[in-house]
This record gives sequence, structure tokens and C-alpha cells, in this order.
Amino acid sequence: MLTLLGACERVPPGDSELQEPEVATEQSCGSDGRLSTRLYGSIERQIGWSSRELECESMLRPDGKGIRLRLVGDAADSKIAIILALPELKRGSAGRESPTVVTLSVEGSGRFFSTPTLESCWTDIATQDPIEDSSDRYDISGTLYCVAPLGEINGDAAISIPELEFRGIVDWSAK
Repeated sequence: MLTLLGACERVPPGDSELQEPEVATEQSCGSDGRLSTRLYGSIERQIGWSSRELECESMLRPDGKGIRLRLVGDAADSKIAIILALPELKRGSAGRESPTVVTLSVEGSGRFFSTPTLESCWTDIATQDPIEDSSDRYDISGTLYCVAPLGEINGDAAISIPELEFRGIVDWSAK
């Protein structure tokens, strides 16, 4: 019996108990990736994700017109994905008032919210700079503005995203 109790001894300080968790060295949004916004409506939440908390994916839109940027992070007990579809964005360009379709999904729940047209949200792209090791990957940052709520696709709820600031990586070769 004492032998079994001895197996439950506490690990001395300085061993695995105090070690930092291993963190991936390459973040999908770059080392400066971030997203900050406030959601209103059927989802009320302040979001402030850093590069360590944020996942980024991008892909070309149909017919190669612009790009989609997918930003994903944890919020309470859910994973939220925000997709910015920028049909007028060109490789390497910055600019103001780029029409944007925004989709927000609460992953695994079946809840989707989206703007129906390009007329209620736009994005000011502050930077889109090439990343040194790639001819297709760009560091992008900007601010999204929406003047109308995103309606729930399969319900009657809505959320509002009046302003959203982001920084991530877009890959113009991703399909």
C-alpha cells in the first residue's frame, strides 16, 4: 500500500510541472497577426486575438476575382470563424472602401451570419506587403466597417460588427 502511495508523489519543482507549453514557431497569420472587434446582437462578445490565438487561411475567389481571408479563434466555449471576401482586392494593393462580404460562423453549431450584398460592409486595406520568402504570400492589414447587421442564414437572429481591425497573411496562390 505504501508503495502505491509513493507513486503519487508530487514532481519536484523545476521538472515538467513548471515548464512552458510548447508553442508552434510559425503562426499562420504571421508573428504580428491579430484581430480585434466587438460583436453585438445575438452574439455579444469582445474579441482580441493575437497571432498565437489566431488562425489565418486565404484562397482566391471564384474566377480569380479578389481573395477570401478566413480568421479563426476561440471565444468562450466556441470557435468563431470570420471570413472576409474582397472581390476587388488586387495582389499587393492597398486602398480604401473595398466592398466586402462578411461571413461569421460559430463552428460546430450550424450558426452562420452573413451580409447579403457588397453594399453594407467595406474594408480599408492599410498594407499588403510581400513576404520576403515568397512571391505569393503577403502581409495584409486593414479595418472592416459594416453599417448593417449580418443576418443569420438559417435563423432569424443577427449580429453587428461595426468595426474590425485585422492583420494576417494572404496567399495569392491558394486555391
